[in-house]
Formats: sequence, C-alpha cells, structure tokens
Amino acid sequence: MQKVKKSTSFDILKPIKKLSKRFHLTLFFILITAGLSGAILVINDTLKDSSTDPSYTSSINAGSIDQVTLTRLNALHTSAEGNPAPTFPAGRISPVSE
Repeated sequence: MQKVKKSTSFDILKPIKKLSKRFHLTLFFILITAGLSGAILVINDTLKDSSTDPSYTSSINAGSIDQVTLTRLNALHTSAEGNPAPTFPAGRISPVSE
C-alpha cells in the first residue's frame, strides 16, 4: 500500500520558490531600482511643492547692501584683466625665481 501525498498549501509556493532561486539577483535589482525611482519621484514632488509657497517673503530687501560689501565687490576684477603682480614682504624673495 502506497501513501498518497496530500496536497497542501506548500505545494502552491513551490513554483514561486523555484522562480526566486533562479532569478533572485534579477529580482533584487528590479526591486532596488523601483525603490530608488519611487524615492526620487517623492523627493522631486516635495521640492516642487515647497518652492511655490506664495506666503514666503525674503528677509533681504532690494538695495540694502552695506558699504563694506560694495567696496569689496568693486575691488574685484574681470577675467579679461590680468592678475596683479604679487607683492612680497620686505626682505623676502621668491624661492622659485632664479
């Protein structure tokens, strides 16, 4: 007399286990890619919504710049102008010049 194997719910999971053993690396990369894509979409949506806040007012008023900053800005030179020659302290010479 042979024993007849009873069908259980574990037999239903057998193909899923076989599939996961065969394609576990591919499934891993698909899940990671889907998770990262979802995170990027959520962050993008959050940044878009926060940048359009109509009640925000800047703490910097137009035309409110102090004289020290204005002097420093005027002292800057453009890229078309040459760099000024370096000035060395008294008694020192450049070690790389001959």
